[in-house]
Amino acid sequence: MNTAPQHQLRHHDSGQWLSHFVGHVLIVCPRCGGRAAVVPRPGLPKPESWDELVFTPRRLVCAGCGTTADWDPAAKGSAGVALGGPEDPYFRRPLWLQARCAGEVLWAYNLDQVTELTAYVGAQLRERGKPRSNRSMLSRLPPWMKAAANRAEVLAGLARLRELATRSAPADRSDAVEDWGEVRR
Repeated sequence: MNTAPQHQLRHHDSGQWLSHFVGHVLIVCPRCGGRAAVVPRPGLPKPESWDELVFTPRRLVCAGCGTTADWDPAAKGSAGVALGGPEDPYFRRPLWLQARCAGEVLWAYNLDQVTELTAYVGAQLRERGKPRSNRSMLSRLPPWMKAAANRAEVLAGLARLRELATRSAPADRSDAVEDWGEVRR
């Protein structure tokens, strides 16, 4: 059964900000090098706004080796949270979902973001949401991702990210992570 999304001719930007995707971030474990996750700490109320979501205390968890760590905005300084780029905004670990693509590094926080990017990149007609804000994740994508000339390569890169999301062993991680100076285990 093919679980990859079907490409549509039209995509409407719903205006979601990048912060919408930080609820579950797949990263490289600092201990074993396998896939770990950064999630809101259990037992806390569900965030009701984007800033509550971004600044909710987090927990790093690795199912492979059992590593855990906590991040608290009060202790770490919430000014240190920077969204965007191939590292998680809390523990500054490399993202699990990254791949070399069109001479750049394609990255995503999680499978939901991969799905949204695939729908957008694969669409022939891309419509902006209302209000026409420049704050949506899609409006802020780099030009190389939006270029029709790169569409096939970016879609192939997103398919690689989708496949990476199903893997968790240290040897499965992307070679794009090697730029972090870490040795593949």
